[in-house]
Amino acid sequence: MQDELEKSIGKKILLIEPVPYNLKELKERVKKFPEVIIEPTAISDKDEIIPFYYIKRSSIEKLKKHWASGIGSFEKDHILNHKNKRFKVSEEDIEEIKIQCLSPQSLIKKYSIEKVEKLMIDVEGSEYKILKSIDYKKVRINNIIFEKKHFDGTFNMGPKLKEIKDLLAANNYELFDLDEENIIAKKTS
Repeated sequence: MQDELEKSIGKKILLIEPVPYNLKELKERVKKFPEVIIEPTAISDKDEIIPFYYIKRSSIEKLKKHWASGIGSFEKDHILNHKNKRFKVSEEDIEEIKIQCLSPQSLIKKYSIEKVEKLMIDVEGSEYKILKSIDYKKVRINNIIFEKKHFDGTFNMGPKLKEIKDLLAANNYELFDLDEENIIAKKTS
């Protein structure tokens, strides 16, 4: 992330982070970037307060996976479904909080956003709801990078992913696989 911030000096950046300990660390990391705005909420298809689940800070070291701090979801089972022989996550490793969610339209309105150069989405299975709820006629998003591997359930890709690909294509995006987990959609006109 530091590299992305360095490349974007002078440009307005909006970061959304719902996990409390990640939020604290993020605020420290971006202190020298005054153009960075941090929104301490979660993004969903509508404005509401709902349960949000994430790996407890105290469990990160026990699980021996630094990336576990990035697993948060509106569904506890999504986190538990990551369990395998190398990642032994259990119920006691998961924290639940009530979180304020904002829709993309509410974020656009709150920050008077007309154009987005790059939107990066990794929301552990909620990509479908978020991408489907964006009004692509009201805001120009030049590049959308999103995780595809959880569209139809944990580690499943299927009809919901196809629906979003079709939606983006209908809104003048070309889609390319970045790797096994992520897609980039580039606005063509």
